Amino acid sequence: MYGMVNKAVEELLRRNYGDEAWERIRRRAGVDIKVFVGMDAYPDKVTYDLVAAASSELGVAADSLLEAFGEHWTLYTARQGYGELLALGGSSFREFLLNLHDLHTRVALTFPRLEPPSFWCTDVTDCSLRLHYQSTRPALAPMVIGLLRGLGRMFDTEVAIAHTARREDGAEHDEFDVKFRAPA
Repeated sequence: MYGMVNKAVEELLRRNYGDEAWERIRRRAGVDIKVFVGMDAYPDKVTYDLVAAASSELGVAADSLLEAFGEHWTLYTARQGYGELLALGGSSFREFLLNLHDLHTRVALTFPRLEPPSFWCTDVTDCSLRLHYQSTRPALAPMVIGLLRGLGRMFDTEVAIAHTARREDGAEHDEFDVKFRAPA
């Protein structure tokens, strides 16, 4: 994963648990890197080890941390200069989700070693859709739930999410039933 992912994990953990907790987590994970470079690629193991160490150190389930990270990621990327790119995704929660796969395709032009997930929508109505998520990386579906919540905040839209098909349970990919209501 690119360093900007690890930088966002660090920011979330420092903000919520403090600098000392971050240092304990980093040491527990066996990560010697003191400063992540946003545009550099790091082994996925670094990110997974940080999440596992944070879970153990803080006594918080890894899935809960990944959900919190997903929500944080949406706001983090906007603050890190990717707000204009995010704006290309659409002007509403629904439109953004319909364009999510194309957004990742655009991001891959900037990050040549990116292995982006695939997203596509089915059963689309004015207030609901089924989001399909497929990735080469295992166990990140909770992050998608957080991303959806973060996008709901970004678009000032109430969101309800049900994780209806799970790769970890043998499904081909993860699926989420998403209901949403924008403010009147």
